[in-house]
Amino acid sequence: MGEPAIRLDGGATLVESVMATIRQRIAARTLTPGARLPSIRAFAQSMQVSKSTVVEAYERLAAEGTIRSRPGSGFYAAGQLAPLSLAEIGPRLDRAVDPLWVSRQSLEAGDDVLKPGCGWLPASWMPQAGLRRALRTVSRADDVALADYGTPLGLPPLRQLLARRMAEHGIDASPDQIMLTESGTQAIDLLCRMLLEPGDTVLVDDPCYFNFHALLRAHRAKVVSVPYTPSGPDIDLFAQALTEHRPRLYITNSAIHNPTGAILSPVTAHRLLKLADQSDLTIIEDDIFADFEHTSAPRLAAFDGLSRVVHIGSFSKTLSASVRCGFIAAPRDWIERLIDLKIATTFGGGRLASELVLTLLKDGSYRKHMDLLRARLSRAMHQTGGRLRAIGIIPWIDQPAGLFLWCRLPDGVDAADVAHRALAARVVLAPGNAFSLSQTASRFLRFNVAQSEEDRMFRTLEAAMAH
Repeated sequence: MGEPAIRLDGGATLVESVMATIRQRIAARTLTPGARLPSIRAFAQSMQVSKSTVVEAYERLAAEGTIRSRPGSGFYAAGQLAPLSLAEIGPRLDRAVDPLWVSRQSLEAGDDVLKPGCGWLPASWMPQAGLRRALRTVSRADDVALADYGTPLGLPPLRQLLARRMAEHGIDASPDQIMLTESGTQAIDLLCRMLLEPGDTVLVDDPCYFNFHALLRAHRAKVVSVPYTPSGPDIDLFAQALTEHRPRLYITNSAIHNPTGAILSPVTAHRLLKLADQSDLTIIEDDIFADFEHTSAPRLAAFDGLSRVVHIGSFSKTLSASVRCGFIAAPRDWIERLIDLKIATTFGGGRLASELVLTLLKDGSYRKHMDLLRARLSRAMHQTGGRLRAIGIIPWIDQPAGLFLWCRLPDGVDAADVAHRALAARVVLAPGNAFSLSQTASRFLRFNVAQSEEDRMFRTLEAAMAH
């Protein structure tokens, strides 16, 4: 055991102070690459600290690669890294708007970058207290839960809870029809691996979540899009696409649609399933935004009974993007093949993430969190919509549930041009054609209302449109 982490007046511990001294000597070239560091005894005397403090400081510096340990010889300064070029890691202003454009810009953005184009809540909107409480609970679990692989299907109590949650939306799924995944994206990837061969045709909405395009391209599928309306896909054009292209698969959001915020109507849902049955079409229903609903929308999986509809979801949007836990609810006779694919691609499941999600869902705080979150999003939706209208940007649907406003720009204004100008001002927007396979959404932007509270975003947006 080392000595207590005594803090100096500046806030650093003794160990941190020793580490800082070594780093300063390396930066000043007093210690050149390959030079031997003072012995632990000598350095402890010169710094007037204990030998255990120096040992811990040296071990930490070695762990981070600043110095190297040579058993029986001592510690030596490592070679300096090449200087970090901010120009190389900054946002690529010249990158074309493709299906990965928004994701790359948002995920790589620094803390000073505003992200009204991203698809997730700010960290401050997540249930931080509940997450910390659940982490403490999980940390007291037995050794197997902390260190072993999960079973291929995933944690049984969580699958049972998911079955009950799905029943609230009219979906009859037994726990043995549910397989846990690392995320919603992994769920779709596994299904595509099982169902598709290169060259197979897949239908998507136009517009749709841009990562559907990217993922299907990775599977070398032929992607065909159908225009989306406020009540679901244009059913006549959907029928036409089935006849012309004979697709293997259709991927959609039926509850809260991304990016439009639209909700599938019961009439469209029934007509859609009738067409799917006639054409032997499989449907993947991505329900990742389910818990943002104010009232429950129709679910294709509820009408279909998990016959040709596969239902997926995750908790990255409502609990934590760092806790990777999703699920697939599928026809019973698909589960064995999905398990084999899961083992082949990821081996065991992420048991810690499953334990954490289960703890959060069971303790009663999740429902309170979502009640508050829906109310907060409603206020943000109203405020953001009003401020956008004031500068000539009109929402496609008034006050949808969830995170997103799909908005039309004024005549003559191109969303990709606006997005590139805004990016230069450290604001990441989501231009419409990133979501549109037909490239017919050049006058649209998707706004995440939870990420659109800063005045700077609106000033930048107005300036970018006026350019």
